[in-house]
Amino acid sequence: MELRESLETELADLEEELSAHGRSVGEDGDWEGSSNEGDDMESDPIDAADQIEELATNVPLVEQLEDRYKEVEEAMERMDHGAYGICEACGEPIPVERLKANPAAATCIKHAE
Repeated sequence: MELRESLETELADLEEELSAHGRSVGEDGDWEGSSNEGDDMESDPIDAADQIEELATNVPLVEQLEDRYKEVEEAMERMDHGAYGICEACGEPIPVERLKANPAAATCIKHAE
């Protein structure tokens, strides 16, 4: 199961990246961007500005990482339920080359967004 190992590795890498740039919120696996500094923005205006800048960078990054994390989780669920490798749009098999390039692919090239 080379593709499953790829998905598991990517999921672990994404968790590490998410932890580095954000924090988990709620029980449904959602994440939000955060700064690495404490939340005390009143101590020094320069530090506060740095935190705001870091947050402005981390929020969109965390959103992208979280989207990919969910794609990988969904691919693993499809694998567990025997629906992995089948295009969600047309029901045809997804070529192995596409799955090797993107193990979380849910559609064939023709139906990729």
